[in-house]
Amino acid sequence: MTGRQRDRRSRRTGAALVAAGVMAATGLGAGGCAGGDAVAGDARGGDAVAVLRGAAGRLVDAGSARARTSMEMAAGGTRVTIRGAGVYDFRRHTGRLEVLLPQDPAGAAESRPITELLAPGALYMKNRGAGVPPDKWVRVDTRTLTDGNLVTGGATDPFTAAEVLRGTRTATYVGPTEVAGTAVRHYRGTADLGAAARRASEGSAGSLRAAGKGFATAEVPFDVWLDDEGRIRKVRHRFSFLNGQQKNPVAVASTTLLYDFGAPARIRLPEGGDIYAGRIAEE
Repeated sequence: MTGRQRDRRSRRTGAALVAAGVMAATGLGAGGCAGGDAVAGDARGGDAVAVLRGAAGRLVDAGSARARTSMEMAAGGTRVTIRGAGVYDFRRHTGRLEVLLPQDPAGAAESRPITELLAPGALYMKNRGAGVPPDKWVRVDTRTLTDGNLVTGGATDPFTAAEVLRGTRTATYVGPTEVAGTAVRHYRGTADLGAAARRASEGSAGSLRAAGKGFATAEVPFDVWLDDEGRIRKVRHRFSFLNGQQKNPVAVASTTLLYDFGAPARIRLPEGGDIYAGRIAEE
């Protein structure tokens, strides 16, 4: 049921992934974390806003990395978390994730992971259910989604997540810490999706423009942790998402963890004959 609901909402409203009868786009409380209007320099004397706006470019320089994602949402008294893991090529803007939906409230076993291929302007999904043959892919044009696929796939595209920071408006340097044993610098701030879209690469701009129009607010609070080379090791965004089925915005918390930079990332996108062209089952 989860897979079928997700297809249905993606096609009809561009809403977030549905797990166990609730929108499984995940989220936490919408507590703001921007550093007010102040812009603080980091411990090395750099301008925090400038550093963060350039973080996506450092990932392109790195080439590729392994990624872990987590998306959380609380709605209707139910809290769900969707997790993903895979690899991403920052130069080609392509990636592959295995996304695992949570166990449903009835206690049914967790479903098989959904394989997602990420590409500029497109999301490909396999093991989608809803009458789709197991050897076929479903393709979604992410530029038509009201969230720009920052939420719909149950995982935020790692490079798009980085390019959100190109729209950084305010930022403060929190201090040094560690992420998975790596020394990092912690920043906190707020980004504007419209500004991010204007500065983003061609592959991400369309998605960010769509999200800027479709979210409850274009402002995105974030926390990000950069290593000594300025690469994102961890980034956490808080989106305010307007689900077409609900009156109130849903607070979505999306976290991306990057590691093992330079890992092989050979992503083969489906050929036309591999993409399902039939009708998605309705229930």
